Amino acid sequence: MSAYSTVFKALTNGRALRPDEAAALLTALRKEFGEELAGALEKDLDGKYRRAETDTDAEFRRKRRKYGAAMGVVNRLREFAASPNRLSPPHQRNRSTR
Repeated sequence: MSAYSTVFKALTNGRALRPDEAAALLTALRKEFGEELAGALEKDLDGKYRRAETDTDAEFRRKRRKYGAAMGVVNRLREFAASPNRLSPPHQRNRSTR
């Protein structure tokens, strides 16, 4: 049963959820949503950065680099969704030194 169905049944059966039950349901829902979103993004990216017949080697290298960066984001999304703790994105370390 999907996490969506489980959460729906839990919300509509009329019984109040214990905090640990609610947390487990929300975690499963977050994991499932993250995997679905990452899968959809990966599928969308698959055809976007393929080599075209008119691409030069330099253009294709740029496409590969962009694809690698986009897949890094997709993998980070999967990591955040699968984590049992709520993670925050890594600190950018770009503050001014003035």
